[in-house]
Amino acid sequence: MTGAEHAAAAIAQAIRASGAIVRVPPHEFLNILGRQQEPLVVYATGGLFKRNYQYLTSYKGLAFYTKSGEPITLPAVAEVVQARRIWVPG
Repeated sequence: MTGAEHAAAAIAQAIRASGAIVRVPPHEFLNILGRQQEPLVVYATGGLFKRNYQYLTSYKGLAFYTKSGEPITLPAVAEVVQARRIWVPG
């Protein structure tokens, strides 16, 4: 398993444990990242006909997810792990 796959697996395990993924708009996702000293962000691109950018992080025991049509400028202190894919139920 690669580093990205390990990070995605860790977040997936946290999601299974907590049972919740909170979908937020990109601006709110950035606000959540701003509350952390060194946030971990899992990032992937997706889309069938139009490319989208997907981001996942955890904060205070919850997993936060956002999707954007354009790349989001993440804080310089963020540790970014690129995944092949992020799957979010529903």
